[in-house]
Amino acid sequence: MFATGSPLVPFGGFKNLRGPNGPRKFSISKDFNNEHFIKAHACFNRIDLPEYSSKDILREKLLKSLKESGSGFELS
Repeated sequence: MFATGSPLVPFGGFKNLRGPNGPRKFSISKDFNNEHFIKAHACFNRIDLPEYSSKDILREKLLKSLKESGSGFELS
């Protein structure tokens, strides 16, 4: 739900994801600022993922992003 806005994978898998204007594939975009948190764009089925220097930092930022994502919507 974090990246797609849907609690379930669509019938047939992620290849069948849809956006507001029709089919829209899931994608991961590289964010070059490793100070940023992981950001999801549910309308576009996209995650912006910084290149963290360690797995521990990735884990910390991912858990924080998931925790904060339940607090509402942010316009970006």
